[in-house]
Amino acid sequence: MEQEKLERVQQEVNQVIQGKSDVVRKVFAAMLAGGHILMEDIPGVGKTTLATTFAKTLDLRYHRVQFTPDVLPSDILGFSMYQNKTGEFEFHPGSIFCNLFLADEINRTSPKTQSALLEVMEERQASVEGKTWALPDPFFVIATQNPSGSSGTQFLPESQLDRFMICVSMGYPEHQDAVAILKGESADLLSKVQPVLSAEELCALRSTSETIFVHDSIYDYIVNLVEETRHNDLFEMGASPRATIALLRISRAMAMIAGRDFVTAADVQKVLRDVLGHRVRLSARTRAERITVDQAMEQLVQTVKAPRM
Repeated sequence: MEQEKLERVQQEVNQVIQGKSDVVRKVFAAMLAGGHILMEDIPGVGKTTLATTFAKTLDLRYHRVQFTPDVLPSDILGFSMYQNKTGEFEFHPGSIFCNLFLADEINRTSPKTQSALLEVMEERQASVEGKTWALPDPFFVIATQNPSGSSGTQFLPESQLDRFMICVSMGYPEHQDAVAILKGESADLLSKVQPVLSAEELCALRSTSETIFVHDSIYDYIVNLVEETRHNDLFEMGASPRATIALLRISRAMAMIAGRDFVTAADVQKVLRDVLGHRVRLSARTRAERITVDQAMEQLVQTVKAPRM
């Protein structure tokens, strides 16, 4: 029954997001692993639609904020207002108090507003005026950002990038998928999306994914991959211990989606670029040789010996 629902969730989303089943699977795996998702791409390729579709399919309370330079931390976290009738301050929750928070074009707002998300992403709580407020469970952040160098954008700090479990890119659709999108444009596919899981069922599946068996050799393999980013001269800055945990959790979720109760090296390799790509910094030599992050990750897989199951 669980496997059937996992497949139905992806089917519902794939009906709206044409030709991006791999991205859909990875985003779903990150949510099953309790992680946050960063989507970097040009405008108009369906990032916001993907987040909205998942919110409807998983029956999650969903808020969206368009990040602009004038958005304030209080817009995100909330604020206290004095009430004349009671003579007390009353807390008004911000948009972050939901199950799925879409931070649209996050790299267009000020660093002060971006930093308002650091605590909520790590601790699942918000501190406002000396008081701490717990966020709903489950809670996910899906953030979109325009490519670096786009008008009005700035780099996200490493501390914030590290809090995103994965960073994925939608990319342009293939020709046949673009034709299918045009044919379905008038059908309003998003309105036909049906809830498949409840928030409670999603939390239960997240707990199930944490029980997926991981052999000691896979633990070693994950740590070896991350440690290689700290020693290999391809990289100027390696991945953090948080990246190791993220790689383990999403590998378990990928195994569960595939219908297995154990993790393989292939599960790890499928999400390696998505988990580590935004956490590492290429060295000057690597950039001078025009080696991309994708190519560096491929070399990483070839360098670190995978265990034989």
